[in-house]
Amino acid sequence: MDNSFHNKVTIPVDGIHLAGDLMVPHEARAVVVFAHGSGSSRLSPRNQQVARQLQENNFATLLFDLLTPEEDKYYRNRFAINLLTERLVAATRWLEGLPAVKHLRIAYFGASTGAAAALKAAAELPEIFAVVSRGGRADLAMPDLSGVKAPTLLIVGGNDTSVEQLNRAALRELGGVKKLEIVPGASHLFEEPGKLTTVAALATEWFKSYLPVLSGYKH
Repeated sequence: MDNSFHNKVTIPVDGIHLAGDLMVPHEARAVVVFAHGSGSSRLSPRNQQVARQLQENNFATLLFDLLTPEEDKYYRNRFAINLLTERLVAATRWLEGLPAVKHLRIAYFGASTGAAAALKAAAELPEIFAVVSRGGRADLAMPDLSGVKAPTLLIVGGNDTSVEQLNRAALRELGGVKKLEIVPGASHLFEEPGKLTTVAALATEWFKSYLPVLSGYKH
């Protein structure tokens, strides 16, 4: 029997509403909030694949749109890191008041520009217990990285050399537990066979490793 909770949600932020998908397994250990990258959305097949593996390991997931469809028409908004961060923080505050998950710890999974927003938000919110970045532009959050105390895993494709260098620079600035994981033979989007599965496995193990005691419950 499927005892999970799955719901389409709308997140109120500054007079607008952002669409999202919340999936809560019956024995959820924590909730991972996804911050997608430029030109992507909650429907990203890559993030959905990672989310499914997390769900199979008893992590709840929230995938939501950081921008409205109208806002996303303007390319500059996809790199408006402060705006994306504000949306992520607001969504996190909303999530913390939601009965279905308010007892769970929260982590972030960010991709591309969404990773910068996740890192900036983690610097602002000490309750975030871990951050994982997939092909992320962590460098776009450089001034805030020293304030990130949540254990942070930066995952980069081995063939994505420019982003690898940007992540190496960001790694030096991060303030807490940190690691850079290079996936050999992977490009920026990890489209090669098996590479995204590797990303999902790395993310799952990172969140498991740093999940607070008491199964992630707030006491």
